[in-house]
Amino acid sequence: MGMDQSKENAEFPSCDAYFEAIQSKKKLPLSLQESLTAAFAQIPVSSFPEVPAGRVIEIHGDTSVLEALRILSENNIRAAPVLNPEPVAPADWQGRYLGVIDYSAIIRWVLENAELASVALSAGSATAAGVGMGAVGAMGVAALGATGPAAVAGLTAAAVGAAVAGGLTAEKGVAKDGLAAADHLGEDFYKVLLEQEPFKSTTVQSIVESYHWSPFIPITLDSSMLTVLLLLSKYRLRNVPVIEPDKPVIRNFITQTGVVKGLQECKGRDWFDYISALPLSDLGLPFMSIDEVITVKSDDLILEAFKCMKDKKIGGVPVVEGPKRKLVGSATYHHRIHEDFRLHSS
Repeated sequence: MGMDQSKENAEFPSCDAYFEAIQSKKKLPLSLQESLTAAFAQIPVSSFPEVPAGRVIEIHGDTSVLEALRILSENNIRAAPVLNPEPVAPADWQGRYLGVIDYSAIIRWVLENAELASVALSAGSATAAGVGMGAVGAMGVAALGATGPAAVAGLTAAAVGAAVAGGLTAEKGVAKDGLAAADHLGEDFYKVLLEQEPFKSTTVQSIVESYHWSPFIPITLDSSMLTVLLLLSKYRLRNVPVIEPDKPVIRNFITQTGVVKGLQECKGRDWFDYISALPLSDLGLPFMSIDEVITVKSDDLILEAFKCMKDKKIGGVPVVEGPKRKLVGSATYHHRIHEDFRLHSS
């Protein structure tokens, strides 16, 4: 999925501003910054540990969302490259891969479809509660007032009918708001998303093409750690795919966690020991005051936490409670959707 500069700027307008803000707050001496740049430029990507089992798990673009979740969950991975299902695709990496599917993209899909599913599920009144599968029939979604976004999205009469026939009534407290509807409906919400049309036919390809917020930029094995750090920081990526110079095949994923582990291996080098002995304030940290830290409350809906992560383009958020904002945990895309999938697919 090639990307020219104009498209990059149009799709990811906040990345440059974010990167510049981070750069402006660094307090390291210029000489040390130059030494770090030179050191990172000499560390090859090939020195990073390979993914478990030495093989990158790939997912075909025509795979369903449910099957993709199963693959991610069973392999305990957070992301996978998506193969172009077109048989006549170009032989280079741009033709072979559509991008990367990860939990954040799936959550974005869930958040949008929460609004659509809630229309089907909330059919709004006690009257709808008495309508069974057969009563929907030819009248389709309009019979339950499922017009607007649900109709535009192609929400079928079967989906609405199955929801009502399955006992999804006004007594369940279904809110008009998609986030509240999803949270209150629990298993029923996931059942509609994963078992009813048009949701269950949604493919990985459609999600990758519609719900990504960062570019797909592979690097080669002869690239340097400096390149990885620049990509992770400027584009706020969670992983960088690595391909062989002469083959369009992804050989490795370098994640933020992998970079941290790689830096730990630098212990004993002069520049690393010097930096590790500095107080955080000398490194320009923290970048924000405690009042600016993005958090969610322990009694917030889980999808509200997801929406917060989506809006702020972050992969996790601290969970606090009480007037003193006591830290009680964290919410992440990976752990929550992994657990939800395990529960609702068993």
